[in-house]
Amino acid sequence: MSAASCLLTEDQFLCSICLEVFDDPVAIPCGHNFCKKCITEHWKADAPCQCPNCKKDFNTKPELHVNTFIAEMAAQFRWSAQQKESCSNPEQEVNETRKEAAELGNVPCDVCTGPKLKALKSCLVCLASYCESHLEPHLTSSRLNRHQLIDAVENLEDRMCERHGKTLEMFCKNDQMCVCLLCAVLDHKTHDVVPLKEEYEEKKAELGKKEVEIEQMIQKRRLKIQEIKHSVELSDDNAEREMAEGVQVLTALKESVERSQVEFIDTIKEKRRKTEKQAEGFIKELEQEISELEKRSVDVEQLSRSEDHLELLQSFSSLNASQSTKDWTEVRVHPPSYEGAVVRAVSQLKETLSKQMKMFEAELKSVQQYEVDVTLDPKTAGPHLILSDDRKQVKCGGKKKTIEDFPERFETCCVLAKQSFSTGRFYYEVQVEGKTDWDVGVARESINRKGEITLCPQDGYWTILLRNEDEYSACADPSVDLSLSSQPEKVGVFVDYEEGVVSFYDVDAAALIYSFTNCSFTEKLYPFFTPLLNNGGKNSAPLIISPVNQTE
Repeated sequence: MSAASCLLTEDQFLCSICLEVFDDPVAIPCGHNFCKKCITEHWKADAPCQCPNCKKDFNTKPELHVNTFIAEMAAQFRWSAQQKESCSNPEQEVNETRKEAAELGNVPCDVCTGPKLKALKSCLVCLASYCESHLEPHLTSSRLNRHQLIDAVENLEDRMCERHGKTLEMFCKNDQMCVCLLCAVLDHKTHDVVPLKEEYEEKKAELGKKEVEIEQMIQKRRLKIQEIKHSVELSDDNAEREMAEGVQVLTALKESVERSQVEFIDTIKEKRRKTEKQAEGFIKELEQEISELEKRSVDVEQLSRSEDHLELLQSFSSLNASQSTKDWTEVRVHPPSYEGAVVRAVSQLKETLSKQMKMFEAELKSVQQYEVDVTLDPKTAGPHLILSDDRKQVKCGGKKKTIEDFPERFETCCVLAKQSFSTGRFYYEVQVEGKTDWDVGVARESINRKGEITLCPQDGYWTILLRNEDEYSACADPSVDLSLSSQPEKVGVFVDYEEGVVSFYDVDAAALIYSFTNCSFTEKLYPFFTPLLNNGGKNSAPLIISPVNQTE
């Protein structure tokens, strides 16, 4: 072999694709050889399959098998080249070959002498790894084909029991460790020991369940992200709507204020202009009379110096005749009164605001026409609640009553109306005056009525609430804090089932408190009431379903 190898050149062992010495050389039908990985990657990118050298096309992709003869020749050539470069001992060369194979992700064959070919399989019985040619006995021999083969792995010695030198083929459930047969008999004889394959199948099944659980957790979190994003979208929609309405109202108010300011200033300026014009007229007239009087003064002075008796007497008569002046004693410039201008401007603003309020009143009036008669359902009332005989009032009695536990009954201080709605529009009003805490709104039929209740649309509740006398919130997800100009004494609740809208109004102020929009209703809706605990008498006032007085 060494003599033959001396006649071979490096070019004869180079793959024409990667230009490196063959690694797992394969021959294709046209007779040309390539690295198995190179030709496989080449055919992935180039269809149909074609020889890179002679360009011959193949209708079907040829089956590739490692050419062991060329592989050994290439390995021998590589080994000879290394021998020329270094005269190190054979053991060092084998170690370097093993190291190189490990760096490439390959496991070297334990049987090959000289250059080590890549192992395809490892035998758990022989504790050795074999290349394609040395693996053949395990595939053909009736004695060896019973051995357990796995994909080639390194460090087969780690699969041996350090104490007994036997294969680790059992698993101790008590100690959660792999053991050999001797360990199972000697050290773990009272333990639950099973074959590795059995434990493998069990753990694999557990991993399958764990994978499903993790996927479910991922899906739940993705749904939660969608919920949060939807809540943000609802918040954005509500914010945009409120801003649009607020900008419209405040812009009109601003324009009215600006008009009132201009009119107010123009009125003051006009009065001042008239006063100044009148004063200027008086001053001009006075200055003209002063000029005439100054001339007369000169004439009088000259006449008084005259010694001609006849001239003085004749001129004196004409001098007296020309004297005609105005009596300015009662002439006054009266400063105008500016009082009332501000009052009139404010009155105009008040009139504008009144018009805006009438717009809100018109909106409230438009929903009040959908009034429905609502009464409380005693079968749903929590055991702490007290209902009036007419089923129009509810309050917390403080002491829990012993009553029949219907499936539809709440365990907390909640109660539903007897009436339900699954189409159209409806409206009702609730008096909340004198209370420090309450919840009011609507709920779908399938809500949870036992244990802890979360008020949010996702759980079937569309409500607003009051806590600690002045903390108002809309129970969206997330909750929305409400800033109200006044505390409502009566709350109106309006629902448009098809449009998916639930709106709350301050009836006395004729003002919108909050609206849930883009709701999706698929079940019956019930009016929902929670008077909450009486808090030592501070919250003892009842919630009262009130008749609707149409806004004039």
